[in-house]
Amino acid sequence: MRFTLTRRLDWTRDGDSWPNRGASRFVTAGGIRWHVQLMGQGPVLLLLHGTGASTHSWRDLAPLLAEHFTLIAPDLPGHGFTEALPYAQMSLPGMSAALGALLERIGRRPVAVVGHSAGAAIMVRAVLEGRLVPHALVALNGALLPWRGVPGRVFSPTAQLFASVPVVSRFLSWHALDRKAIEGLVANTGSRLDEAGVEFYRRLVADPDHIRATLTMMANWDLGPLARALPELEPPLFLVVGENDGTVSPREAERVRERVPGTEIHRLPGLGHLAHEERPQDVAMLIGELLGRPGLLPDPS
Repeated sequence: MRFTLTRRLDWTRDGDSWPNRGASRFVTAGGIRWHVQLMGQGPVLLLLHGTGASTHSWRDLAPLLAEHFTLIAPDLPGHGFTEALPYAQMSLPGMSAALGALLERIGRRPVAVVGHSAGAAIMVRAVLEGRLVPHALVALNGALLPWRGVPGRVFSPTAQLFASVPVVSRFLSWHALDRKAIEGLVANTGSRLDEAGVEFYRRLVADPDHIRATLTMMANWDLGPLARALPELEPPLFLVVGENDGTVSPREAERVRERVPGTEIHRLPGLGHLAHEERPQDVAMLIGELLGRPGLLPDPS
């Protein structure tokens, strides 16, 4: 196995072709160096991607939202071009604390947050801890509840084992050289991406450091406390659900609404877990409609 074929992301080499690179900057906060994209004008909107992704996942959605909002979109710790936190801090509380440090360093207070998948869990945790005080939350195929059944009993222990063996990350990254393998991973989410979308995930998965951070995050993930605290959530929560989601069951939205009365569910027929990458125009329009409701966000004037 030729592990030397794996390729770590390097901004000096890979930055030129990164989506929305003109909005990129590097900020040191919480003990790590972050890659963050800042763009647009208007009320401040924070975008949090999911496990295993990066700012690239907002590549087409961000410019549309930037017409109405000032966007803050970081690579999560260990993902993309952001440095990883120590192992024990690659957890939901650790991510929340790190995000709070980043926003304090930037000096911007988001009035709304959009979180995809695990990014939605970080969003909610940060609100419950008072690190974020937004007026509205939008979860795109949010992963807010623990896995049920056998996956829940196997998922974290397996990730812990893989994260503890560095050669596993190198093997998975080496496997990313097979484009069909990446196409299969994307297809399993229930989404269909164009060639460019698949290629960005291939580049991420080909980086063993990115894979190790993803596995470490999965190994430390515990949604039990978050699920129990959901009833305490105060800002309005909008759940945007791709009906073809193969990663987070669309039925989970109903379970979340049981815990957070008043939560709205908005379904996207024919779209999967990466709905915001499949149909960015539709998702941007929906987010604009939700956050544009009279009196929801403070008057910027």
